Amino acid sequence: MSLHIIVDGYNVIRQSPEMRRLDRQDLQSGREGLVDKLAAYKRLKGHKVTVVFDGSDPPALLDSRDREKGVLIRFSRQGETADAVIRRMAAREKQKALVVSSDREVAGFCAAKGAAVIGALAFEEKMELAALMDIKGAVPEPGEDTQWAGTTRKKGPSRRLPKRVRLNRKKLKKL
Repeated sequence: MSLHIIVDGYNVIRQSPEMRRLDRQDLQSGREGLVDKLAAYKRLKGHKVTVVFDGSDPPALLDSRDREKGVLIRFSRQGETADAVIRRMAAREKQKALVVSSDREVAGFCAAKGAAVIGALAFEEKMELAALMDIKGAVPEPGEDTQWAGTTRKKGPSRRLPKRVRLNRKKLKKL
């Protein structure tokens, strides 16, 4: 199953200490810093990535939908919030979506529609870990076979988590 990561742009920028510094200097620098990190992550993992920003002050050179370094960049329309765009995308994508936002309302709505949700700081840690593993050469190339060395022997009582929790865990393991 292909995973579509939908990122609440300004939420992630304002949660991250590193990107917050860039954002204080210049709003465009914060956006570029986030897009650069997401592009590097996309190169490593191969997931479809969309970052959504509020369209109140989009850069003059960018359209409301633009692609930069393999990352789809969307700005909300006039009078619409990025949260509304994220909700609409999550409702359309359902199980295929993973929403990155620390906004409780957005996270709750998206989870109710079947999308997996991860907080901004937790996702930033995943991005940094993937980059570190790539530097050390521990990330397998896409399509490279990894052999499973586990066992099928049952352990303990058969208590199963709810299906939604199991699916969310499965999506988060792909990060």
